[in-house]
Amino acid sequence: MLPRHPHRSEDCRAISELLQRVGDKWTVLVVGKLGDGPLRFNELRSAVGGISQKMLTTTLRGLERDGFVTRTVFPTIPPRVDYELTELGHELLVPVSALGEWARRNTDRVRAAREKFDRMHA
Repeated sequence: MLPRHPHRSEDCRAISELLQRVGDKWTVLVVGKLGDGPLRFNELRSAVGGISQKMLTTTLRGLERDGFVTRTVFPTIPPRVDYELTELGHELLVPVSALGEWARRNTDRVRAAREKFDRMHA
C-alpha cells in the first residue's frame, strides 16, 4: 500500500519548526527592520515598538542561532553591539516582506470575513 502523501514526517517536522520561527510576529518585525541595515539593540527595540527587552533578546538569539542574524560586539566603553541580517536573513526578508505587505493590504478583508462569520454563528 502506498502512503497517502509523498511527504516524510521528518520533512514535515523540519518545515513546521522553521515556519514557527519565521512566522512569529516579532521575527517578522525584527527581520523587516534589519532589512534596512545593521542596528544596535536599543535602536532595534525602538524601531520595532511594543517589544519588551526580554522578547527582543529571545527573538535575536533565535534568529542568530538559525543563521538569519549576526551579532557583532565592538570593544568600546560601553560595549557596542550591532545586529545585522546574514545572507540567509536577506533571503528570508523577501517572503517576510511579501507576507507583511499582503497582511497590510488584506487586513480589512479578513476583519470583514471574521465579522460576517461571527454574525452567522452567533
